[in-house]
Amino acid sequence: MELTAEIAEYRAGNGDSGRLVGEFRRAVLLVPLADETTGALVSAVSGGIRWLYAFTDEESFARFARARGEAAREWPYLSILGARLVDAVVPEVDGPAGIAVNVADEGGTMLFPPVAGIVPDSCAVDVDNGDQGEV
Repeated sequence: MELTAEIAEYRAGNGDSGRLVGEFRRAVLLVPLADETTGALVSAVSGGIRWLYAFTDEESFARFARARGEAAREWPYLSILGARLVDAVVPEVDGPAGIAVNVADEGGTMLFPPVAGIVPDSCAVDVDNGDQGEV
């Protein structure tokens, strides 16, 4: 099942969180760039978490651009596997970061928060990553 279908099943109460995360990790996502020269990604901070925007297809991405009033603008973006996004990009973000998929799709948005099982444990807010120090 593709990610959008898995999101719909999950939101309807019929999904499985493991299947959902698996589909997310296998999906090729479109991630808008805020700055092509630095590779900075478009994101927002809410509740102390930086949410990186990702889209399952160009139509979802276009709805996001229209919602921002920026449909006429050219949007550079990365095509990246969800697994690479959480395993390689999230650890590079300063502070907790999650992925917001299809944020402009009413009824189709899904948040993948910075918790164990989604992001690396070293980046998860629900894992104690404190310095153990010497005993």
